[in-house]
Amino acid sequence: MAAPADAAVLVGLGSELDLPVVEQAAQEAADHGRPLHLLHTFDWSAAFAADTVAAPRDQAEKLITRAAQLAHQTEPGLTVRGEIVESSVLPTLIRRSEGTFLLAVGDSGMAGSGQCVPAETTAVQLAARAGCPLLVVRREPAPQGPVLVGVDGSPSSHLALRWALECANRRNARLLALRVVEYDEDTDAVTEQLTEALARHTGRENTVPTECRVVRGDPAEVLIDTSRNAQVALVAARGDEPGRAMLGAVAQSLLYHSPAPVVVVRGLAEAPLTGPDTRPAPNQRP
Repeated sequence: MAAPADAAVLVGLGSELDLPVVEQAAQEAADHGRPLHLLHTFDWSAAFAADTVAAPRDQAEKLITRAAQLAHQTEPGLTVRGEIVESSVLPTLIRRSEGTFLLAVGDSGMAGSGQCVPAETTAVQLAARAGCPLLVVRREPAPQGPVLVGVDGSPSSHLALRWALECANRRNARLLALRVVEYDEDTDAVTEQLTEALARHTGRENTVPTECRVVRGDPAEVLIDTSRNAQVALVAARGDEPGRAMLGAVAQSLLYHSPAPVVVVRGLAEAPLTGPDTRPAPNQRP
């Protein structure tokens, strides 16, 4: 399914540690001509456990206010809405994702932690169960490198390629389409397939600088290593079986270990792309 024309970029705002998410989500919202929706879930159980019930609610209000101010500073003129919901974070974000253009959350410190990441981590669960693409933002800024997309030839990976092309176009960035193959595969033949697939998506009037790269090795390791120089890395939720509540090993590895922001693509309509939008995007960045 495709998101409604007025669907927002939704930010799951947990604490002040998620303020970098607000900045990047505001940029995405402005680039796509979408409103920004800041959502914070409020836990009454935690409130009653505090010294005063009012204090946690006041903190939540201040967090939303500060996040909205930051969004307006990042993208003046952006339509921003803040909301506090008395509910649990995961079911709320999954439910709201069904009518959302893009969902953005923090990574809970996953990148560079070197520790085992529980599957119950919010970002991991959302990557598997959200009804729209998920942007997972890191706490450290990414370099101004290419937009990286992993393509394995599956229909789901071609949806990720479509999203990556638009992403690169609006960021005025180079697109690097990466295919990782087994050691016994013919890299020349796969390169030709990847090049033809990219040409079908871009159309004749392609304004995005693109590179197709085919590498032998382990897909997760190659993508993680390549993502160190990328401004964002994109991958389908799962290549061969993209059903809900399923997340592939490569997508998981990128979430856990890539230092770049990661977009896990799912929930897009499987319609052909005739080419990236060549019209100037609002607030397009160099």
